[in-house]
Amino acid sequence: MNDETLPPCPECSGTYTYEMGALLVCPECGHEWTPSAASDAGDAGESGVIRDAVGNALSDGDDVTVVKTLKVKGHPTGIKAGTKVRNIRLVSGVAGHDIDCKIEGFGAMQLKSSVVKKA
Repeated sequence: MNDETLPPCPECSGTYTYEMGALLVCPECGHEWTPSAASDAGDAGESGVIRDAVGNALSDGDDVTVVKTLKVKGHPTGIKAGTKVRNIRLVSGVAGHDIDCKIEGFGAMQLKSSVVKKA
């Protein structure tokens, strides 16, 4: 993709999006998303299907793996890429956090489906 074809941020409608690896990033609000998630956003809302970072459909009770290191407020190391999360529950959370889960060593938290892949 070149800069002229990048979509605006789905969170704040900012026009200064840029690519960082496989993700699109908004420098104005810090939102990250996959290009396919931007085009599938209307489909996901209509059908209710939540997809992981590589496009697999997720459902309650699935096991997933975190695909990138995540910072956790109040924890020095955060959640490392490759961490397995068992028995997820899909929710309509705040700010795009659509997975409710318990992570060993961290406790209960919500994750975005764009940072996990189905195990």
